Order: sequence, then C-alpha cells, then structure tokens
Amino acid sequence: MAVLKTEELTYIYSEGSPFQKTALDHVNLEINEGEIIGIIGHTGSGKSTLIQHFNGLLKPSGGRILLDGRDIWADKSDIREVRFQVGLVFQYPEYQIFEETVYNDIAFGCRNMGLSESEIKSRVAETAVDIGLSEDLLESSPFELSGGQKRRVAIAGVMAMRPKVLILDEPTAGLDPVGRDRIFQHIVKYHEKTHNTVLIVSHSMEDMARIANKILVMNRSKVFCYDETEKVFARAEEITQIGLDVPQITKVFAELKKHGLDFGKEVYTVDYARELLLKHLRERGIFNA
Repeated sequence: MAVLKTEELTYIYSEGSPFQKTALDHVNLEINEGEIIGIIGHTGSGKSTLIQHFNGLLKPSGGRILLDGRDIWADKSDIREVRFQVGLVFQYPEYQIFEETVYNDIAFGCRNMGLSESEIKSRVAETAVDIGLSEDLLESSPFELSGGQKRRVAIAGVMAMRPKVLILDEPTAGLDPVGRDRIFQHIVKYHEKTHNTVLIVSHSMEDMARIANKILVMNRSKVFCYDETEKVFARAEEITQIGLDVPQITKVFAELKKHGLDFGKEVYTVDYARELLLKHLRERGIFNA
C-alpha cells in the first residue's frame, strides 16, 4: 500500500516572475509502507524540493501529494499533523540544536505533539539507545558533543516523534567514514525495528546500494527512474550518461562483462561481488575454502 503518492506534482519557484524556474515537473510516484528509498540526483535536480513537499513545507503549484490516500492540502489545518507523520531531517541538522540539554533537544518535537512527560521520557530514553547515545549524555549540553554525536541528537529528535515516514536529507554530509557508517547503521536498525518508511537523499551511490531496496533518480525536475535497487543499477550506462556515478564495484563488473565474464546479475555491493567471485572460483576448482 502506498503511504505517500504524488500525482502530477509540479512546483515552480518565483512563478510569474523573470526568475521563474520549474523545480518539479509532473512527478508521479508511489512510495509503499516499510520501504527504504534512496533518492539521488544532481544539485538542482529537484530532489530536495520533492522531499519538502512530502511534509507540507512547500505547497504544490500543481498536482497532489497523498498521505495514506488523503490529499495533504485538502484541509490546511491538517498540515501540522502531516508534519508529525512525515518527519524531515534537514542537511546539517546539528545547526538547529538549541536546547540546554541533549534530553530537551530530543524531547522538543514530542512536546510540540502534546505528549505527556512520562511518554516523552520513555521515547527519549528509547530513541537515545536506538541512535547510539549513552544515557549519561542526556543531561549534557549538546554543544559539548562531537559532530557525529550532535548529528545523532538531531536525528533522534525526529525519530522520537515516531513518524510513519522518516526523511533524511544527506544525513552523513561532512562526517568522516566512521561517523558516516555509524549513522547508516543506526538508520538501518531503526528501520528493522519500526518497519516504517525511510527516504534518504544522498550523493553516495555506494551507501544507497548497500541499504536501499529502491532507488529514485531525479534529473532535470523529472523522475529519471524509480525501481528496485538492482534494476536501477542495471541501467548503469544510462545513469552515467546523465552525469551521475554508479558504485565502483558495478563499474568493475561491467568491465568484466565486456571481457566475457558475465555473472548474469547486476552487482552493486562489495559483499555480493565477493560471494559471486568466490562461487565462480569454487566452481572452477581454483578456490576450495
């Protein structure tokens, strides 16, 4: 069942002025419950504008956004509730931290929802564990934390609201490899625990190949392709032609195919590549371990 759906969604910046620009051009999408969707595309492709429509931060110039089958703009008074159901974590969310303690920062959204203090306490404690923050940090100032910890605090503040759809815009931007991997590990664990829908905007094909079960590629304000991860990377040559990159391991196996070594499947993660190569070597008696 589609938790989010767009019908001919169009958005025009500065409409009617000399600076008019179409950011979304008749976009039709269906995002099902429980999926992890990777959203990729060039700067200016429309991906950030798209996700801001999903929780009502932007109102369409044309078309509709449906949440559980209901037009989110049918009644403007519903938009506040939509933003509780569709949680959006902006790029560099740690810059929006402002409370005196980590606890209060994570609790901020829950308080806006009007939850009881006992429910808020329970959610903050649970979410802190889920995002990898120790209990002793909750009474600390968030400004004393490392960059990666601040990022996790900001993400936890949205997770604690328990939205049906969690959207993260470049959640690992600016982090070192260790911090990046830690964030993605916690996002995957969150998804496994809640089975909620997760949308991740990212420039990293490798990261999306590892964790997303579907990929949405935006190009020039339109949907270039939207499909299961394997099927999207089967179009590696087309994706490269529009100026986007594909995982390095996909390029390696594409070259192997050109030289006659065709594994019959699309390869987009290192772990899967390792399995295929070991199986190939065993079948030929070259590797027996």
